[in-house]
Amino acid sequence: MCGIVGYIGNQQATPVILEGLKKLEYRGYDSAGICTIVNGNAAMARSEGKLINLERLLAATPLPGSIGIGHTRWATHGRPSQINAHPHKAGAIIVVHNGIIENYLPLREQLKGLGHTFKSETDTEVISHLIEERLKSGLGFEAAVRAALSDVRGAYAVCVLCEREPGVLIAAKQGSPMVVGIGSEE
Repeated sequence: MCGIVGYIGNQQATPVILEGLKKLEYRGYDSAGICTIVNGNAAMARSEGKLINLERLLAATPLPGSIGIGHTRWATHGRPSQINAHPHKAGAIIVVHNGIIENYLPLREQLKGLGHTFKSETDTEVISHLIEERLKSGLGFEAAVRAALSDVRGAYAVCVLCEREPGVLIAAKQGSPMVVGIGSEE
């Protein structure tokens, strides 16, 4: 069980995402992380342990930007650690995920065969690499997410960012709950 939050709007994303993660902290206390995009570049902070550890990290090194995603993790694949904390990045793709990808091992092996290198022990990192592989094949961001998720088996909710499209946040789900809030220009 994990909690994910995405934000796009006119406010600074980090405080909004942190507030959302605080409301979802009961869904994961093994690690937490946030990624924002500023000028087409991802800025990320991840920490092991409770959300307060991430808050301390962000107090020392804030992440600017008006688009971002965040995650609070209850470990299912891979031990609780900073390296297994979400978000996960492959190329220009950044992903947070709640759920379990049942076929992540064969997908991981397939992607390794295509030259992908994995940094974590999580099933989530496979999603970022799948989307990146679809981008390499010439698909646009949205089409790449759709194509990658069609290969995934299991229940999930994801939020995805792409450095090449810094004004777009994609959210998708299969069998897992997701709530979308819409504000004035948010």
